Amino acid sequence: MDKSKFHLNPDAEIVKNIREGLKRTGGYCPCRLQHIPENICICKEFKEQLADPNYHGPCHCGLYVKD
Repeated sequence: MDKSKFHLNPDAEIVKNIREGLKRTGGYCPCRLQHIPENICICKEFKEQLADPNYHGPCHCGLYVKD
């Protein structure tokens, strides 16, 4: 995965809250109810968005932002 394509959200409060949620859920996206492999951060949805040259913006929970 090319990490130069994305970065942490510049909003420190969002990052703090999501990281706390990730700790609480054992690495699963805290915005998702199902604890399935596809929802482990970095989730499958955002990996697909990273591969999409037309997508620019945040992941589902807002922790990461695609450049």
